[in-house]
Amino acid sequence: VLEAVRQRGDALQYAAEQLKADHELMLEAVRLDGLALAYAAEPLKADRELVLEAVRQHGRALEYVAEPLKADRELVLEAVRQDGGALEYAAEPLKADRELVLEA
Repeated sequence: VLEAVRQRGDALQYAAEQLKADHELMLEAVRLDGLALAYAAEPLKADRELVLEAVRQHGRALEYVAEPLKADRELVLEAVRQDGGALEYAAEPLKADRELVLEA
């Protein structure tokens, strides 16, 4: 599975649920394609380390992040630095943050 993920991050959509819950596998996947976060098990979408790697690789991965982390200013800043459009997925209060808006 890891080799398939290295070829195509979206290969995870076909993986067994237990693999989607594997932290190391998902970490490797989001380092290659941040949007692979979409296929992660829900608890991993709340894992700050994994989510940070995902948004650094592809800012719009913020769409798939657990709601509480969408209010994490540092994480959102990383996302908008990578892709300004990621601001769309930030928690409402952060959408009014001057620095974040200017960074986007």
